[in-house]
Amino acid sequence: MTKAVQEKRGSNRQSSGQTTLQTPFTDQQGEIYRLVIGKARAQGVRFALGGGFAVNAYTGLRRNTKDLDIYITPSDREAMIDILASAGMSDYYEKLPYDRKWIYRGYAEGVIVDVIWAMANQAAQVDEAWLTRGPEAAILGQRLRLLPPEELLWAKLYVVQRDRCDWPDVLNLIYARGETLDWGYLLKRLGDDTALLAGVLSLFVWLCPGRARTIPGWLWGRLDLIKPSLSSSAPLDMDYDRRHVGLIDSRPWFIPALTPEPAQ
Repeated sequence: MTKAVQEKRGSNRQSSGQTTLQTPFTDQQGEIYRLVIGKARAQGVRFALGGGFAVNAYTGLRRNTKDLDIYITPSDREAMIDILASAGMSDYYEKLPYDRKWIYRGYAEGVIVDVIWAMANQAAQVDEAWLTRGPEAAILGQRLRLLPPEELLWAKLYVVQRDRCDWPDVLNLIYARGETLDWGYLLKRLGDDTALLAGVLSLFVWLCPGRARTIPGWLWGRLDLIKPSLSSSAPLDMDYDRRHVGLIDSRPWFIPALTPEPAQ
């Protein structure tokens, strides 16, 4: 297998309600991903794609996904593990131990496929909504279901660890999809943990004072936050604050800041 990177130019497109995902991955990754997905479909295992594929599709980012995250219900766990084994994938636990209560990691020729049936913190298990509410996207030459943006955001809100933080993904998701997210549904999913959403939205206002105004006004009150339009400290005509983006990380990470500043 070659190591050439398959990179399509341009941003993700919408056509007839379907997303066409343009994301870089190696030929080796693509071959294994197609094999696993084909076997899962042939055996009738229902799944949705999350991780980098979903983030790229919703935000327009084009980064190598590094692995494939396949979300399933707990009842399909053993069937999906058997599928990975039949595709020649071994348990990554033998290379690096991991928590098997929520994930199985298949490994072959440097390629990883993660099978996920619960959140890492065990706050929730994957249910029907995770697999049915999301849109389809053209990925790997097939129409495949993505995790809904609300479930994707919900899961990523909890990932604030010493060696990993998913809030950059959360901020990009809010920037790209905040105007159309089902915020009421997300609040129900979060339950008693809405303080996490309040925290990330406070950060979002600091980064994107103008874009924050596209988020429904009632949500700020529900979370005991000041509406952006009532804040005297933020320039509301500013879609995002490039200086604030750089203060968090000088490396490229935030969608609008990936384009160079216009020449003066």
